[in-house]
Amino acid sequence: MEQSRLHLVPKAPRLVALDLLRGLTIGFMILVNDNGDGNGAYWALKHAAWNGFTPTDLVFPTFLFLVGISTVLSTAKRLARGESKLTLFTHTLRRAVVLYLLGLLVNSFPHFALSTMRFYGVLPRIALCYLVIASLYLVSRGWRDKLVLALAALLGYWMLMRLVPVPGYGVPTHQIPLLDRDANLAAWLDRAIFAAPHLYERTRDPEGLLSTLPAVATALFGMLTGQWLQSARSAAQKLKGIALAGLLSLALGAAWNPWFPINKKLWTSSYVFFAAGWSLLLLALWMWVEQRYEQHQEQASERRVSPPWWHTVLLVFGTNAIAAYVLSELLASAIGSIHLASGHNVQQAAYLAIHAVIGNVPLASLVYSLLYVAVCWVPVWMLYRSRIFLKI
Repeated sequence: MEQSRLHLVPKAPRLVALDLLRGLTIGFMILVNDNGDGNGAYWALKHAAWNGFTPTDLVFPTFLFLVGISTVLSTAKRLARGESKLTLFTHTLRRAVVLYLLGLLVNSFPHFALSTMRFYGVLPRIALCYLVIASLYLVSRGWRDKLVLALAALLGYWMLMRLVPVPGYGVPTHQIPLLDRDANLAAWLDRAIFAAPHLYERTRDPEGLLSTLPAVATALFGMLTGQWLQSARSAAQKLKGIALAGLLSLALGAAWNPWFPINKKLWTSSYVFFAAGWSLLLLALWMWVEQRYEQHQEQASERRVSPPWWHTVLLVFGTNAIAAYVLSELLASAIGSIHLASGHNVQQAAYLAIHAVIGNVPLASLVYSLLYVAVCWVPVWMLYRSRIFLKI
């Protein structure tokens, strides 16, 4: 892992709503990734088995959406300071490489077996999408080309998945069902590139190569939102525009669903619109919360209004998001690899201890997950309290 740089709290004002939503996203990501009993968890804490949508399916696209927003805000700020595009592209490339290598670390820890190493994954997908959108923004800061590219990616992906014959299977909707689990173009391409041990689901990978195309569209929608936030409009106009865009995106996703089903594991185009709709609405909600808090601050002219407790809880994760995610993944792999005399690993033993007290499986699983999130939160809070933020 490349040595991270330590930064004090930036003096420039931040859009706190982004940090709050990012913190909620990372916290929920850790929660759903580390269920005590993955099969017995509540439905909302599990991904949809195939087509369909659960709250868990919103986590990754929301984070990628926020990457798009943050890319605009940070890059525009550095360009305004006079940094050259070549310098920024070099930083972008370096950051993408570090993110990808972190992804390999997370995927492989603690064994690092090349024969089974997973080259796809959450951080590798973030790295690729970030490299694409940040480079595009350096080429052109306009919004129209970003919208055209996002729509072209979604339409192009639909055409590939719907019209292109899958070698060895046939044409979707003719010889094979549309979005068959293994007989789809994305899964076929993953198998053509990597052998089964390298794929998360053996015959396919939810962060595979072809489905990165619509994932780029998710990040581009975040970039468009970031450009909207940078406009000269009032805070109220920005909030209203984001909320309306969220409703429109939800409607587009639902309307496309019958012809190209919402599917997180294939990152279908309808899924991109549907998830982006929820991400936009959540962002609008946090912007509204922050505006209300700022109003209370102004009304309390002689005393400072303290933010609610959950404000800090979310900011801890939101301002050190990558560090929190990597810590949670490495810790999960570590406790899953340490076996006790009972034959169970540490994770299983901890869950069984909770289950012995709480007989209800979904509730016991949730309690384990909440405790795990709390354990991960503490070291990240120590960084936050020391005003240390790890930047790649």
